[in-house]
Amino acid sequence: MTTNLLFNNILLKNSFLCVGLDPDLSKMPTHLLSCDDPVFEFNKQLIKATHPYTVAYKLNTAFYEALGIKGWISLEKTIKYLNQNYPEIFTIADAKRGDIGNTSTKYAEAFFSALNFHSITVSPYMGIDSVEPFLAFEDKFTIVLALTSNTGSKNFQEKTIDGKSVFKTVIYESLQWKNSQNLMYVVGATKATEIKEIRKIVPNHFLLIPGVGAQGGSLKDVCLYGMNNQVGLLINSSREIIYAGNESDFAEKAAQKAKLLQAEMKQELISKGF
Repeated sequence: MTTNLLFNNILLKNSFLCVGLDPDLSKMPTHLLSCDDPVFEFNKQLIKATHPYTVAYKLNTAFYEALGIKGWISLEKTIKYLNQNYPEIFTIADAKRGDIGNTSTKYAEAFFSALNFHSITVSPYMGIDSVEPFLAFEDKFTIVLALTSNTGSKNFQEKTIDGKSVFKTVIYESLQWKNSQNLMYVVGATKATEIKEIRKIVPNHFLLIPGVGAQGGSLKDVCLYGMNNQVGLLINSSREIIYAGNESDFAEKAAQKAKLLQAEMKQELISKGF
């Protein structure tokens, strides 16, 4: 996957929607629980219903790891299904990995080689040697946690040291790393004014934006401050889409919600001249 292919798919679908596949057995339609693999069946039906409106899927690994080996098998089946049936769709392993170099290399091999995700989220807390192993993989993307929507972001990310906030320092430093063109950044949708500042630092990189909808972020504000000449945004929505319904028509309800978001995104693209 390349950013040009991602951009072309955005233009083709008039969408920069990313759907988060975060399966929770306690919230899933009960009729699925009798399936051999309810998590995979849930994901598969959602993908079939929503793929016309989305350019990316994000799998938060915690929801799979919590189910032990069965959950890991469901994750593997889901990414295989996506790659075989919708190879044009960008895939994100939301794993938030980060460790010393040789461990990061193994994490990268696990998600990029064994599972064949297009990208992975990472924590930059341990610095350059914990992230560069991910960047060594061609046509794969490393999505660095920069400024998140949670209240705890104030504990470290928004602290100021020598007149510069920590999250800005992370972004500036990351641009010096080898293959930094393969970086993307997580920025919460509730941080709209900061998105404007971040875009000045990384004018050409994609931003993964969670927090529109359920967490109160504004799509219009994110587009106003964050869109670049390749759109440069992936807006993630998880609960609002995948749990839009909990009956046998849950996938149809999810598609309806995804279509509404896609329609809003289409208007934003038109207004920006795309």
